Amino acid sequence: MQQTNLNQLPDEVHTAYLEELGPSERSALLSWLGFTGTFSLARGITHSIRAGRGPFHDMSKGGIHLHHYLWGIAMLTGVGAIAVHGEDERRRHPSVALSYGIGLGLIIDEFALLVDLEDVYWSRNGRVSVEVGAGLIAVGGTIFAALPVLKRLARNRRPGGAVAQAAGASAG
Repeated sequence: MQQTNLNQLPDEVHTAYLEELGPSERSALLSWLGFTGTFSLARGITHSIRAGRGPFHDMSKGGIHLHHYLWGIAMLTGVGAIAVHGEDERRRHPSVALSYGIGLGLIIDEFALLVDLEDVYWSRNGRVSVEVGAGLIAVGGTIFAALPVLKRLARNRRPGGAVAQAAGASAG
C-alpha cells in the first residue's frame, strides 16, 4: 500500500461509515465500539489497581466501595430516559449510542459480582468467565457491526477499485 493511501484512510473510513451504514447500523457500531473500548479500559485499570501500579485507585464513599457498574447503570438510565422522553433527533444522536455501549461495558465488566452478589471478581471462575465471555461478545459484535465498512474498504482496494483507480489517475 502506498503512503498516500494511508493518508487517505481516515477519510475513506468516514465516507464508508456514512455511505455503507444506515442510522441503525451506525448506532450499533458506535455502541459496540463504546462497549469494547470501555470493557478493555476497565480491565486494564482494574488490573492496575489490583497490582498497585499507576495513578488509579478504588473509589469509596463513607467506607463503601463504589463499583464501576454503578456508573454503567447511571449511563443506561440516562440513555433510557432519552429513549423514552427524548425527541427523535436526540434519540438518534451518536452520543446516545456511544453512551449505551460505554454503560454496558462498565456493567458487563462486573457481571460476576452482579450474578453472585458477592465480590467473586478475582476468583478464577468469576474472572475467567467474565473476561472470555465479554471479550468474545465485544470482538464479535464489533466485527459484525463494522462488516459493511470493512467490505467497502476491501472492495476499494481490489484491482479496479476506487483506490486503484485513484492511483492510476494520479500516475497518468
